[in-house]
Amino acid sequence: MSDKPLRSEFEYFLEHQDELADRYEGKVIVIKGGEVIGAFDSVHETSKHHRLGTFLVQECGRGPECYTAVFNRVRAPAAS
Repeated sequence: MSDKPLRSEFEYFLEHQDELADRYEGKVIVIKGGEVIGAFDSVHETSKHHRLGTFLVQECGRGPECYTAVFNRVRAPAAS
């Protein structure tokens, strides 16, 4: 098993991002085995149709903002 699951699916998205955005912009797409196997209006719909962990769920749009996420960690105040 690969130490980087779904890497090939993400690479497929990056290589075909413009053409995928032409067709699916604003949708959430499901990529498995180098092809789009579904397009949905929300992430929640994807798990109704495919087994979780077996596919890449990707917001479809143009530019890195559609595949870049920023997470902030907030520390709780120290107990007194």
